[in-house]
Amino acid sequence: MHKQYPFDPSLKHHLLIALGLFVWIFVFLYFTEPLDVNEFANTEKLIYLPIYGCIGALLYMSVFPFQMWLYNKHKSVWKLSNELILLGLFILISIITLRLFYLHFIVDWHPNAYDFWYHFKSIMLPAIFTILPIIVIGRFAFGKYKEKKLEAQKIEIQGEGQYEGLRLQLDELICIQSSDNYIEVFYLNGALLKKTLIRNKLSVIEDSFPEVLRTHRSFIINPFHFQSWKTEKGKHFLYLSHNIEVPISKTYLDLVKKTLNFTTD
Repeated sequence: MHKQYPFDPSLKHHLLIALGLFVWIFVFLYFTEPLDVNEFANTEKLIYLPIYGCIGALLYMSVFPFQMWLYNKHKSVWKLSNELILLGLFILISIITLRLFYLHFIVDWHPNAYDFWYHFKSIMLPAIFTILPIIVIGRFAFGKYKEKKLEAQKIEIQGEGQYEGLRLQLDELICIQSSDNYIEVFYLNGALLKKTLIRNKLSVIEDSFPEVLRTHRSFIINPFHFQSWKTEKGKHFLYLSHNIEVPISKTYLDLVKKTLNFTTD
């Protein structure tokens, strides 16, 4: 349940899933003609069946705000439990909406309307199981696509040993500190701060990745994680994410100020 699950937060991709849902519901109803659909003429099908497709698409998009709230709450980490919660919410909202739609628009609160259990078992449940695979497959496919795209964008901090190295997104890298013949890489894994020791030289990493910034002979930083500036007894420091303090030597002071657009003396 706590295993990470492929997820793409892109609104564009979820709109595409909703569109696919709209098309699938319309095509399914048009050609299989469940319930009383076979009593519709072709013109009536083209008028009324898209309404059900729209309802399905809107129901799916109705859970999007909750989805993003859940995603942000867990610091951009999506787990299998989150996916199951979201699908459960979608099913619950669908059941309530379909029931109200039937009672209000289809039978106009007629006393002989289907009771809830029959309506749920014979109509709503088959409908949900018809459209749920489209949602599951679409969400999983876009999630995998995002993972593959992110993997291709990763940088690799290599070590001198054959099996040494670290692959991560550039914005996950916070800073790197030299330690004798090793470098200590500070980076984020989700919301957690991690440290990895790799046999290499700081100058090699600096030359390999122009996005990083040298602040000291023993430190290079990722400017993306700059938080604040500190001056104490004539010495200068930077605070990065997770309250990491990094010294700034006089050699690199002007370059650091210029790069970070900082003008304090």
